[in-house]
Amino acid sequence: MKRTMRSVQKGFTLIELMIVVAIIGILAAVALPAYQDYTKRSRVTEGLALASGAKTAVTEYYSSQGAWPTDNATAGLAAANTIKGDSVDSVTVGANGVITVAMNSTKVASGSIVLTPTASASGGSVEWKCTTTLNAKYVPATCRGT
Repeated sequence: MKRTMRSVQKGFTLIELMIVVAIIGILAAVALPAYQDYTKRSRVTEGLALASGAKTAVTEYYSSQGAWPTDNATAGLAAANTIKGDSVDSVTVGANGVITVAMNSTKVASGSIVLTPTASASGGSVEWKCTTTLNAKYVPATCRGT
């Protein structure tokens, strides 16, 4: 009786490796644009976070003075060009307490977020309306629907 030894292949064939590489390429092609949008959304959120201090200052000024501040100094804030972040060029308080967050055009896109205060009819609170010139897909949900 003659025994034959069969050699058993171990490892992957070239076609299997090529299929895996193709699948990874397809996944990367889908994931990279989504990740870039996510990154830009987080950078826009930085602008809203920087504006929160200005919102507090404007609200406090309105509560104590009964009128809206007209600029950063009146609101008790630093100069507009000094309130900035990695993706934000400035946070400016303008007429009627309107806060404008200018975004860095190289990090996000050219545009701004504008927060407009309105005193509630019942008194004591301030409501904020958010408008923007940025692409809607970059704007956080808190600012998108108003």
